[in-house]
Amino acid sequence: MLIVGRIGKPHGLRGEVTVEVRTDEPEARFAPGMVLRTEPGATPSPQPTTGPGELFRVPAELTVEAARWHQGRMLVAFEGILDRDVAEVLRGTLVAVDSADVAPPEDPEEFHDHQLVGLAVVTPAGDRLGEVARIDHAPASDLLVLRRPEGGIAFIPFVRAIVPEVDLAGGRVVVDPPAGLLDL
Repeated sequence: MLIVGRIGKPHGLRGEVTVEVRTDEPEARFAPGMVLRTEPGATPSPQPTTGPGELFRVPAELTVEAARWHQGRMLVAFEGILDRDVAEVLRGTLVAVDSADVAPPEDPEEFHDHQLVGLAVVTPAGDRLGEVARIDHAPASDLLVLRRPEGGIAFIPFVRAIVPEVDLAGGRVVVDPPAGLLDL
C-alpha cells in the first residue's frame, strides 16, 4: 500500500474534508472516481449515527467524488459522505492506493516510500545500523526513520550528503551520518 494522504478536518457542511497530501501526484491520486483504501485500524473517535440506531464506520474504501485546492489545501468530497458529522469520523484516516498499481518513478534518484521500508541501513564500511521503519515527510527534507537493532529509532535526513546510495536490488541503504546524528 502506498499512503497518499491523511484526512483532516471537515470543511463546510456538505461532507468535504481537508487532506494532508502525501503524494507527488495529488491530481492523479484524488481524481474523481479514484478508489482509495483506508488504512486498517484508523477509526477515529465519536461515530455519529447515520440512521436510527446505526453507527457510521470508516469504510474499507472511499471513492473520490470531487477534489479541489483551496488556500493551499486539498479539499476532497467522497461518495456517500454527505454531511459534516459523518466527515468528522474520517478525521485522521490514512488513504492509500495499491503500490502494484503505481508505476515506478522514472528518475533513478526518486523512490516510493514502500520501496524503502524494510531495507537494511548500513555505513559505507558495511556496519549494520538498523532498518528503515518508515519515511517521514518533513518540510525541509524527507527523513528516514531508522529502527535501531538495540531498540529505539533515529531520524536520518534523506539527502545525498548523508545517504549516498540506495540499492533496492541489494536491499540496503548506505548512510554516512555525521558524528552524533544517531545519538539524538
